[in-house]
Amino acid sequence: MSTIENFVLDTIYFHFNASPSFKEGGRGELEKRNLTSHIIQSPMANLKEVRERIKSVKNTQQITKAMKMVAASKLRRAQMAITQMRPYANKLNEMLVNILSNLEGDANTSFGKERPIQAVCMVIVTSNKGLCGAFNNNIIKAAVAKIEEKYEAVRAAGKLTILPIGKKGNDFFRKRYPECTRIEDHVALFSDLSFDNVAKVSQQLMDAFEGEEYDVIDAAYGQFRNAAVQIPICVQFLPVAKLEKKSGESTAKADYIFEPNKEDLLKHLVPSILQTQFQKFVLDTHASEHGARMTAMDAATENAEELVKELKISYNKARQEAITKELSEIVGGAAALEG
Repeated sequence: MSTIENFVLDTIYFHFNASPSFKEGGRGELEKRNLTSHIIQSPMANLKEVRERIKSVKNTQQITKAMKMVAASKLRRAQMAITQMRPYANKLNEMLVNILSNLEGDANTSFGKERPIQAVCMVIVTSNKGLCGAFNNNIIKAAVAKIEEKYEAVRAAGKLTILPIGKKGNDFFRKRYPECTRIEDHVALFSDLSFDNVAKVSQQLMDAFEGEEYDVIDAAYGQFRNAAVQIPICVQFLPVAKLEKKSGESTAKADYIFEPNKEDLLKHLVPSILQTQFQKFVLDTHASEHGARMTAMDAATENAEELVKELKISYNKARQEAITKELSEIVGGAAALEG
């Protein structure tokens, strides 16, 4: 078995075990047990091949350790960006929902108007690269579940549009949903996460909603909690969701004072808040990607250490067997000469 083949096998092993789905008794554990059994019981266990395999695993371990350090460095910057922005974005969104809910019928904005659902746009925010466990798959699953639950008829009618941000989501929907229209203009958005650049995407979506190209626009992304926890979520971007009145609550409208006049204020305020909200979706996913990758590479490094220990045991057993065999041959040869 060549060094390249060893490296590929190591990478497969780490992929199974670095996934968040790796639980005791789960599929990842089964793969680990089968692969370990293959390593120890395989007839290839001569000293040279085992030494080469140990060297290959250690090289892979160095790679995963370096990738973990790089992801940790990027995570610090991405985490700082989203933690600073999230309270501001959440408060603005809360204010927007309150205004549009209380001024229904009076507010001169189309972003809160609900229409019969005939055309839908689904924004899929994933990463460009893999090696981050099940992070991308979880976001895609959340989007697919929403499509199958609410928009299956729209999809069957050919009115479902996919706007992917990130290569992983784009690749999935190109293969699995070839009948859907895809807008690939913003797949590489993560190369420039400045507010002005991301605002171009949200402005395009708002213009399309105002022009009645879409009746609903949803966004699937990864909500960042910490380095170990990223929550896949699919939310409605447009129209702006209204507050649900609980039974027994007062239905009186809030008395807002607008200055300057209401129409001019909403004309500039609502698009600005929506752009900020969309920026939060992207920054959340960006931080979640690095957190998931750091966690996955840390698990891969630990699994490499375990694999090296098992291989050293296999190496020592093979070495001991070789020495015992040589001693037996020497003793047998001496006995034959004496006889």
